[in-house]
Amino acid sequence: MTTRWTAVRVLRDRTAGRCLAAVVVSGFGTSALWLASGVWVKDLTGSDGLAALCMLAMWAPTLAGPLLGTLADRHRRRPLLVALSLFMAVLLLTLCAVDGPEELWLLYAVLFVYGAAGTVHDAAESALVAGAVDRSLLGDFNGLRMTANEGMKLLAPLAGAGLYTAYGGPGVAVLDAASFLAAALVYLSLRVREERPAPAREGGRSATAEGVRHLWADAGLRPLVLAGGVTMLCAGVSGALTYAVVEDLGHSPAYAGVLYAVQGAGSVTVGLLSGPALRRLGARRFAAYGISLLAVAVALRAVPYDPAAWACAAAVGVGLPAALIAVLTGVQQRTPGPLLGRVTATAGTLVHTPNVIGLAAGAVLVELLGHRAQLVALGVVLGVTAAVLFGQSPASADRTAARSASDASPA
Repeated sequence: MTTRWTAVRVLRDRTAGRCLAAVVVSGFGTSALWLASGVWVKDLTGSDGLAALCMLAMWAPTLAGPLLGTLADRHRRRPLLVALSLFMAVLLLTLCAVDGPEELWLLYAVLFVYGAAGTVHDAAESALVAGAVDRSLLGDFNGLRMTANEGMKLLAPLAGAGLYTAYGGPGVAVLDAASFLAAALVYLSLRVREERPAPAREGGRSATAEGVRHLWADAGLRPLVLAGGVTMLCAGVSGALTYAVVEDLGHSPAYAGVLYAVQGAGSVTVGLLSGPALRRLGARRFAAYGISLLAVAVALRAVPYDPAAWACAAAVGVGLPAALIAVLTGVQQRTPGPLLGRVTATAGTLVHTPNVIGLAAGAVLVELLGHRAQLVALGVVLGVTAAVLFGQSPASADRTAARSASDASPA
């Protein structure tokens, strides 16, 4: 495959372009609500702890990823995505009834359902894209998806904050509902042929475990996903140390926003370059290079020097998404279509749950240990993780890839 297959090619592909448009519009509303929900609870109760529960409510359903991903394999993906988007558009409008602390249960319930629906949505979307987009474009698509998500994280919170100031939490909920409605219309416009999924030979736990077994048995995916989980664990601990780093630099806590913006710019950049890099290096080496860069950047965050902090933030923005893009692309390329929803959701659980654990652990450790020693230790762990990926034999991975490709063609 030559370098002419660039990000522009993805945008020219009708299906890929429209899927990317759906990601952008729904991601805008999600990012706006992510910020506004915590501010909303803080204004209603004055409690930092209750405000933090908003993030927990949205993240908790990812623990059930293997089970929720099964739903994406039991139904045709495009109708499922349309139904989920319309359902969330209606559900979000119920937040207009939240007017005081006594209605907070409704907000938490909606956020919990939001997280569960998001897990199913991501699994179904990944499976739809893998089946409808040329396999050579998957790396480009996933990179652009990362770019779009990071771009929304830079823009949507500002829009959400402004809308919240003007109209309160209900105004942001209506914005998010409108974004889901727009996403549903985009999914409706897709022209893809999907076969009705075959009746499940196994039910309940057995069907869910089938995806877990595939992921664990694949000699190429298993180390890639495990490396992604270790990377996100370290990233969580490192993220919890951000304000200690800012204080060591001699700035106010608000300076963290500057570092996050620089990190976001790095993520946007790697998203644009990931497609050609994945074709040249493969998912395993691409992830290993990204984790190596992340290892150096995390360790050097211990240096109390502003230019170093900016450079490290940009490097984190490049290295961390590289690992995530590699995991998703590897899963899409090495998993049979009928299992793709379950395997994607299982991989998501194994990769993203450690991030939450890392954030919690970092919040405790920052009070007990110096942040500089922790950052150096995290850099060492990440360096070892990258070395393990570099040391993996490509021959065994290639053999598994060939077997998975043949299995992907249903009888």
